[in-house]
Amino acid sequence: MTTNKKKLLITESLSERGRALFAERADVDVIEFSNMISAPDFEALLKTEAPVHGVALGATRFGEAELEASRDMKVVARIGVGYDAVDVPALSKRKVPLMIAGTANSPSVAEQALFMMLTLAKRGVELHALVKTGAWATRLGLLPFDLFGKTVLIVGFGRIGTRTAKRCLAMEMTVLVYDPYVPAAAIEAAGCEPVPDLDAALPRADFVSLHCPKTPETTGMFDAARLSKMKATAYLINTARGGIVVEQALYDALVAGRLAGAGLDVFEVEPPPLGHKLFDLPNVIIAPHVAGVTREALDRMGEQTARNILSALDGAPIAANVVNQDVLG
Repeated sequence: MTTNKKKLLITESLSERGRALFAERADVDVIEFSNMISAPDFEALLKTEAPVHGVALGATRFGEAELEASRDMKVVARIGVGYDAVDVPALSKRKVPLMIAGTANSPSVAEQALFMMLTLAKRGVELHALVKTGAWATRLGLLPFDLFGKTVLIVGFGRIGTRTAKRCLAMEMTVLVYDPYVPAAAIEAAGCEPVPDLDAALPRADFVSLHCPKTPETTGMFDAARLSKMKATAYLINTARGGIVVEQALYDALVAGRLAGAGLDVFEVEPPPLGHKLFDLPNVIIAPHVAGVTREALDRMGEQTARNILSALDGAPIAANVVNQDVLG
């Protein structure tokens, strides 16, 4: 029997607020799939349920094969802001918008970046262990330090980078910003100092916080050569994407004392293998790619993802959340 309903494949991680918006619509059918579904199983699901008109993705990859399997895709949405697992040119070729969750999780990621800076500066992990192991008398050998008066270099001044800058300014830090795609006047208006040359700015920074997307331009951006330009007393924070930092080069710099420490929410391979060499370093703090996955962020992202999909199905996608702007109009 034919139907005018639009069929959506929605990953299980979509929040209740997002599901509620779909439930209000009599013209859509929602089918849930596992966030950890394999690529072959996802393609098979698309073929079985075809035609499929929209998808809400977590970590699932999506490209030409998935577009072909769906037969009538109208919109691809990410429950988040990263989209390195999506073949954007393939979507653009078929005039399918790729939509992301806008600012929904940017406050959460900015907070995580600041948390990592504070945890490293205040030696949170080390001092916690010191008290638990009865080494109180050695505490003056592990003195923490202040963010006050320090310099942070923010790489990428988009939704997350701008919020991280606000939080660093509140800590009375000097904030440098490197982003060749943002006018210097906009960076200055935010109370920050634009730096046109990343390599020239690195020796000034006590912290470097990454907030750029993973692209061919940024993959491997922080390799051995670039890390060598940072101060030996500096810290690197990556809440952006794995692969922007070359992990072997980071490990070598940390072990050799050419870098003071690092905070990593993302890795080249996720999940990283057990026994990863960075895990054993006392000056590294790690998290399982959850910077943008707080309780509140999940609610906001789920709701925004649902609004994105419905806007596209209704013929008026929310332009600000469309990655491939060439499909509009």
